[in-house]
Amino acid sequence: MDHFLYRNGTLHAEDVAITDIAATVGTPFYVYSAATLTRHYHLFTEALSPLPHMVCFAIKSLSNIAVLKLIGDLGAGMDVVSGGEYRRARAAGVPGDRIVFSGVGKTRDEMRLALTGGIRQFNVESEPELRALSEVAVSLGVVAPITIRVNPDVDARTHEKIATGKKENKFGIPIARASEVYAEAARLPGIDVIGIDVHIGSQLTELEPFEQAYLKVADLTRQLRAEGHDIRRLDLGGGLGIPYTRSNEAPPLPMDYGALIKRTVGDLGCEIEIEPGRLISGNAGLLVSSVIYVKNGEGRDFLILDAAMNDLARPSMYGAHHDIVPVAEPPAATPTEAFDVVGPVCETGDTFAKAREMPLLAEGDLVAFRSAGAYGAVMASEYNTRPLVPEVLVRGDQFAVIRERPSFDEILNRDTIPSWL
Repeated sequence: MDHFLYRNGTLHAEDVAITDIAATVGTPFYVYSAATLTRHYHLFTEALSPLPHMVCFAIKSLSNIAVLKLIGDLGAGMDVVSGGEYRRARAAGVPGDRIVFSGVGKTRDEMRLALTGGIRQFNVESEPELRALSEVAVSLGVVAPITIRVNPDVDARTHEKIATGKKENKFGIPIARASEVYAEAARLPGIDVIGIDVHIGSQLTELEPFEQAYLKVADLTRQLRAEGHDIRRLDLGGGLGIPYTRSNEAPPLPMDYGALIKRTVGDLGCEIEIEPGRLISGNAGLLVSSVIYVKNGEGRDFLILDAAMNDLARPSMYGAHHDIVPVAEPPAATPTEAFDVVGPVCETGDTFAKAREMPLLAEGDLVAFRSAGAYGAVMASEYNTRPLVPEVLVRGDQFAVIRERPSFDEILNRDTIPSWL
């Protein structure tokens, strides 16, 4: 469910007409619904109750500080994968003891940043990282709380570029080697081993891969406890998928996911962490764009939009589907035609959809890409010297620009010409 509905013939974000935002901000722009973000966060907290738990929002899916403050004020923790994301979480007012630091390539500077600024735990992904963290913690005279990310060699049955739990992926340590790595961690100074971390991928549309992974984690918990480790926290990652179409996709519900967690690891007495991103933010956002031209080609017609692959990378990067709908509600039984929906960037890959059935549109008409809140604005670039897309947050009948569109002067002034040219 989201809060983007037609009212009186116009698509609205909660109680705000998309046309009103477009008139103020210009296109393209991202718009997020505070009510949808709030509802989706609470779905997870309700699903895990009454287990002791923390829902840590995966900042990589949507990192605007206003959104992080909204979710953080609800009580959410944050899952960060860089020093920059850590800074965003703190700037949003999230305390360090609610921030989990993930990622395979944490630098010593990032470790120092988190250890001095406050951290809930590091999810350690390799032995070299473990040793580096020990050195940094000792140099600061502190102790670093850690889980170790294990790779359970489970096929998440998702797109190959977002699968993270198979043995050929770069993430975590092989679960078969967990015993020796945990033993080393227990011997290192400045390290407090508190739990286990696992994350098998993103946009999972069935529960069985989660079940396979979590049963392996349950067995590992018992084994490590028998070996003397105080395993008291399980970080089970994120990855639950969302429906990107309105017709045939039906990913599991958070309540079913929570029931699976309770069934597989709920008897271990551990605090549970999960790190959802997409399911909280994905359907909470739209990308709104204008039609520049309707072009008739040989054997196909094109809708050329002012949004491009640099604004929404998922279709060109992953072959991802987004429903694209007109902002002006088409009357019932409106005829449609097949269009390739494309942007203006000089790449054939700048294609959002091929042969997509769309109502007839004209220059200046507005369209909205649904389910664009996750991995939309965060992956945007200024390719072709196109300014980053502004972001807008709606709550009820209010909206605010939470990231401005930069001017061309601001973009150009970031470059410098050496004196010797």
